[in-house]
Amino acid sequence: MNADVHVEKTIQLKEFTFCKYQLTTHTKVITLSFPQLLQLRKNVKELTRHHSLHQIIDADNFVLLFVADKQHLIYLDIPQLLFLNKEIESFFSSFKSVLI
Repeated sequence: MNADVHVEKTIQLKEFTFCKYQLTTHTKVITLSFPQLLQLRKNVKELTRHHSLHQIIDADNFVLLFVADKQHLIYLDIPQLLFLNKEIESFFSSFKSVLI
């Protein structure tokens, strides 16, 4: 249970301005555009599939992930990767209405 609390404090995704988002990790704050956020979501989904997770666990137990058009490189272990996936999915599942 303590590991979950530690992971939650180190990874956070929030809306910064309209179509700009901030990914906060334990070492840096990364500003993302909406297309960059979609690309991150795609990459994280691929890495958290059952087969991919087994390959990661069998190999190194961590992932180096390029973010924001390869401007940033972040190091994630398995719990952090799973939490990032959960954070991104919850971010997209919450409906926010926009007035046009």
